[in-house]
Order: sequence, then C-alpha cells, then structure tokens
Amino acid sequence: MHRLRDRLGQFSTLIVVSLLCATAPALAAPKGRQIGPAPVVTAIAVTRDVPRLARTYGSVLASATVQIKSQVEGRILEAFFTEGQMVKAGDLLFRIDPRPFQADMDQAQAVLSRDQAQLDKARLELARQKDLSGRGVTSAQKFEQAQAEAKALAATVASDTAAIANARLKLGYTEIRSPLSGKTGPILIHPGNIVKANGDTALVNVSAIEPVRVSVTLAQQQLPTLQARMREGGTDLVISVPGDDAPPITGRIDFVGATVNPSSGTIEVRSTVANETHRLVPGQFVTAALVLEVIKDATVIPFEAINTGQKGPYVYIVDADKKAALRNVSVIYAEDGIAAVDKKDLNAGETVVIDGQLRLAPGVSVTVMPVADKAP
Repeated sequence: MHRLRDRLGQFSTLIVVSLLCATAPALAAPKGRQIGPAPVVTAIAVTRDVPRLARTYGSVLASATVQIKSQVEGRILEAFFTEGQMVKAGDLLFRIDPRPFQADMDQAQAVLSRDQAQLDKARLELARQKDLSGRGVTSAQKFEQAQAEAKALAATVASDTAAIANARLKLGYTEIRSPLSGKTGPILIHPGNIVKANGDTALVNVSAIEPVRVSVTLAQQQLPTLQARMREGGTDLVISVPGDDAPPITGRIDFVGATVNPSSGTIEVRSTVANETHRLVPGQFVTAALVLEVIKDATVIPFEAINTGQKGPYVYIVDADKKAALRNVSVIYAEDGIAAVDKKDLNAGETVVIDGQLRLAPGVSVTVMPVADKAP
C-alpha cells in the first residue's frame, strides 16, 4: 500500500514537471509583441436612387393570337411557310383551289354582260318611246311600259354587279393571308385536305410576340402603394427568365386588374415588353420585381458590410489613419446585394469594410487588399 502511494506521488510530480517544461518557452517570451494590421476588403459608400421592389412571379402572354381558318370550302393546294416561322401581316399562308371560284366569277361576269346589253337596248327603246309620245305618235302606255322595263333591267344589272363582287371576294378568300405579324405554330390541316368554311379546326395559329405581355400577381397588401405609384406617373416591372444569365428585362406596367382574387389575395398586373430578341416566349414562367417606390439619394453600400450586434446593425469604416471604427447604422432597405442606410449614419465617400470584419475591433489598424475601393 505504501509503495502504491509512493509511485502515484512520483507520477504526479513527473506530470507537473513536464507541463512546466512545455510552458517554459511561452513564459519566457518577450511581452508587448506587436500584431500586424488586419487585412480587409473595402468598398466606397455612394449616393444613388434605390428602387424598393416587390418580388413576384408570372408568365408571358402573346399580345395577340389568331386562329387561321378558311372562309370558303375547298381543297388546300399549298402552304407557303414553315412551322414556327415568323410572318408579317399580309403574308400568304395557304392557297385553296381557286378554279371553282374563278368559274363562278366568269359566269357572273357573263350574266352581267348579257343583262347590260339588254339594259342598253331598253334605254334606247325608252328614248324612242319618249320622243314618239312627245309628238303624239304613240300612246303614253307604251312609254310607261318602256320606262318600267328599263328600270327593271337597271336593277338586274346592279344585282349582277353585286354577284360579281361576291364572286371576286370568294375568289380572294382562296388565298389565306396572315392578319398580323407573329410566329406560326404547327400546321394543323395539311395541303391536300378539303376544308369547310369556318370549320372547327384552324389551319394554323399565329401568335404576335413583338411585343408580348407579361402577367404577374401582386399581394393585395401592396396594392395601395402600387396605385399611388401609378397615379404619380407609373412604374416598371423588372423581369428575369430562370436559367437565363442575360440582364433582366424592364417593361412599363400598363394594366392593373379590376378585381382581387379572393382565394389567393392577389391581383393581376401586366406589362408590355417589345421583345425584339424573342427572349420571352408565350407561356414561359418568369420571376419579376415591381418597383413600388424609389428611395431618392440614398447612401448605398454592399450588403456584406452590414453586421449585427447587440445594438442592431453596424459597419466598420476605415478612417484616414487606416484604423477600423465601428459605426451603428439604420438600414432603410436591402435588396440584390446592396443596402441603403440612413444618411445621418454614413456619408457618401466613406470607406466600409466588406470582408475581414472578424479580425477587427475599434482602433485596430487595417491593410486594404488590392480588390478594395470598389463602389457598389
């Protein structure tokens, strides 16, 4: 038992000696060694207008879609476009066999020629009977009969002229042209088929995609702000296409729905976009942001500069002596990697730290990295 106590005592002494040896270099280190400046990345606060956005989503609509149908019955001879082709208003799309309609046209013209000849003869007879009646050579009854016959034939000629116009119109319908500029869809009835006038199935659909409409929904709580903005002159819709790295598309809001959807508590808002590059396709899902208001002359810094402490948001600024100073700020609005702060807390032109804050404390010297001094 005594031997066990002696061994434990020796072991404890060995541990203490080992710890003293390990810490001896640290205890012997010189005091007051200076720590180098903390490396940081900075940015310059700037003044600019900041839009306050309402994020939403929606879809793209064609500004107009037309179902192309035949106005006469006949066989389709030819299509003059390829599926998905851009066409202009007035471009020829289909041709229907014109021969039956040309025959009707020729017949109507022949009937007009016959009746016109009869009218000319009747007018000559009317003139003769008028002369004879004036000289008392013929009876008034014959003059009146000639007058009535001329009027009847004149009406017949007018009817023939209308029949020719109708035949010419139907003949014109054998060439089916696009009523608007847009993009064609798939051909639904191919050449060789016989179509009826105004049949149930369209030959093709043409959608106008220059411009397009973008329809989004807005929460009803934000409607009063939007209405005030519209009364002040309108606002913009900033549109982004998922998967498209190109810059967002901006369009002017030109329609606010008349009713709020009671099931979703939202209202429809639309914007017309020129869409010259065809980035927007009808039926496409898009995300968007409505500009509800614009914060004028805000002090703007990168959002990375904002830190949160016990007293709320704060930033580290770098003073003229290259030392860090803590500044409490009030964040007015934050969006898309930027933060607008109260002018009373931060001035344009001051340098804020956007990376390296964990190494800082008030009064700590800093070294600005090469990527510094970039404006947000």
